[in-house]
Amino acid sequence: MPSFDIVSEFDKHEAQNAIDQANKEVTTRFDFKGSNSTFELNEDKLIMVSGSEFQLQQMLDIVQAKLTKRGVDIGCLDIAEPKASGKTVRQEIIMKQGLDALLAKKIVKLIKDKKLKVQAAIQGDKVRVTGKKKDDLQEVMQMLKEEKLEMPLQYDNFRE
Repeated sequence: MPSFDIVSEFDKHEAQNAIDQANKEVTTRFDFKGSNSTFELNEDKLIMVSGSEFQLQQMLDIVQAKLTKRGVDIGCLDIAEPKASGKTVRQEIIMKQGLDALLAKKIVKLIKDKKLKVQAAIQGDKVRVTGKKKDDLQEVMQMLKEEKLEMPLQYDNFRE
C-alpha cells in the first residue's frame, strides 16, 4: 500500500550557511560598524546580539532573507522578545522541528474530516498517511498545502 510521512523539518546545514552569510554581511555593513553584532546558532536556537533593538530588527530581516534564499522556510522560526542586558540587547529565535502533538492531531482530524480513502496515524513527531491509491495520497498533500497551518510541512518517505 502506498504511504508517505508528513514532517516539519529544516536543513540544519543550510541554516548554518545562512547564519554564516548573515554574520559576514553584518560585519561588512557600515551601519553595524563598532556594534559587535553577531549571530550564533546552537542546535535549534539562534541567538542575535547587538547594541540596540533597532539593529536587532535589521539583523532579523537579514537572517530571514538569507534563510529564505537558502530554502529554509521561515515559518519554523519562533521569535522571542528582545532582552536588554547592560550595553547589549539579545534576542533568541527557536527554529522548530517536528510536529508537536496538537498539530499532529489537527492534521489527522483534517484528513478524517475530508473523508478521503486514506488512514492517518501519528508516529512520534510525524504523521504517516497510507492509502490504496497514489491519487488519494496526492489529494491529501494538496489539501494540506491549501490549509494554513502554523508550521511548514514536508512530505517524505513516499513508498508504493
